[in-house]
Amino acid sequence: MSEKKNIARAAGVLGAATMLSRIMGMVRDMVVSRLFGAGMYTDAFFAAFQIPNMLRRFFAEGALTSAFVPTFSEWHSTKGEEETRALANVCFTALTMVMAAITVVGIIFSPQLVKLMFPGFASNPEKLSMTILLNRLMFPYIFFVSIVALCMGILNTLRHFFTPAISTVFLNIAMILSAVLLHNQFHVPIVALAIGVLIGGVLQLVLQLPVLYRMGFSIRPNFNFSHPALKRITLLMGPSIFGVGVYYLNIAVGSILASLLPEGSVSYLYYAQRLFEFPQGIFTVSVAQAVLPSMSRQAAAGDMDALKESLSYGVRLTLFITIPAMVGLMICATPIFSLLFMGGAFDYAKAVNCGIALLYYSLGLAFVALVRVLVPAFYALKDTKTPVYTAFCAFLLNLLFSLLLMGPLKHGGLALASSLSALGNMLLLLWFLRKKIGPFGGRAILAAGIKGVLASVPMAVVSYWIVHLIDWSPVGGRLLKGGVLGAAVAAGMAVFLVTAHALRCEEATDIVGLIRKKVLRK
Repeated sequence: MSEKKNIARAAGVLGAATMLSRIMGMVRDMVVSRLFGAGMYTDAFFAAFQIPNMLRRFFAEGALTSAFVPTFSEWHSTKGEEETRALANVCFTALTMVMAAITVVGIIFSPQLVKLMFPGFASNPEKLSMTILLNRLMFPYIFFVSIVALCMGILNTLRHFFTPAISTVFLNIAMILSAVLLHNQFHVPIVALAIGVLIGGVLQLVLQLPVLYRMGFSIRPNFNFSHPALKRITLLMGPSIFGVGVYYLNIAVGSILASLLPEGSVSYLYYAQRLFEFPQGIFTVSVAQAVLPSMSRQAAAGDMDALKESLSYGVRLTLFITIPAMVGLMICATPIFSLLFMGGAFDYAKAVNCGIALLYYSLGLAFVALVRVLVPAFYALKDTKTPVYTAFCAFLLNLLFSLLLMGPLKHGGLALASSLSALGNMLLLLWFLRKKIGPFGGRAILAAGIKGVLASVPMAVVSYWIVHLIDWSPVGGRLLKGGVLGAAVAAGMAVFLVTAHALRCEEATDIVGLIRKKVLRK
């Protein structure tokens, strides 16, 4: 099987598993919005959860994965099974000790962290104290999910993608059940969500370990911290923290500044970000995770032509997926919130405010997606400096645009600043990568992007017309709303695929071919 087919198949497996996880995440957010709305306590919870969640994205899914997978892939290809298992045990032992220490420090210094990250909460002592309490309850989540990320790196290198991708389903289930069953057991009901986060972190880890054991990795302590591969991973992780995590750092900056805006702004951004991450999590992360092991193997073998081909295909596949998703989210932003979230403590005004944030976030979907694919290419080539430089520039852009736009556009300006920052980061990465490895199918990538835009135009017209057939402001009417929104999405997708096929998009042919194979097998 060609590497392109391996990437497409792996992305398909990851996408299917992640779709289930994202659907459960959507159900979770619907439950949270109905029970708790968007106000002081949800602001406190989302702010408190953001601290360990940001660390997860920086260290676990970001820096650890980007530094570990290339090194582990090289070790697995050249050193044999016994040496590879030893490396896994060393990494598990070191990571367990480091994350345990970080967790204890985080719990102790929660007041200082919360005050630093959310200065606007200082004007409301009750909100501040609740945020500190919730942060202390949830901080151990970073310990469990970091170990999960290491498991994911090993399993992805071994071409097992499904279990790591589906593990977040259990986090969502734990949060849903805790919110529904336990919210009446606490003086402040939203504490039940924090309990659900902890339970979900434990369940995610428990799911990974048996799979590792079946694949020959029975984890046991190994204190050989002088292991050369561990040193290399550690050196790669430092720059990776900023290089991979700048997007999430920008989101954190948005939340910090949102704490200075009217109450509910933190929640509006959170709900919008969750919906924004739905297509990104299903497709973009899937492509990035699928292409990284391939590029790492090709870089280790010195096969630059194959690496360029994998990279070019990953970029084109990402554009094919994210351009129509971007257009669809922009058109359906407020209707989505009206259908999924309205009711209980969540009214139409909150749906509109969340829709504004989602619209501005959606403008940057393709840029964020391409950053997620391009950055691992640098790490596969053992270049950790360039992504740090581009990330720092993007961080400064985000801060500048946030300060300029948060006045006139409020929380929408913060979302738009994130998109503009992602655009800057993407352009810099493309420029430096071309300088480093030479051309890697730029004309084909540009053609794929143009075809994606052209195919999205008739899709946008059809979807916009269908969405505006009804009024989305009344509460209820979910059957009608669901039917109209579903029709808009289905018709838009059909028009896009037909147009893309007419434009002879290679990615559309590959995806249809994979679907046909799956159907014929059944």
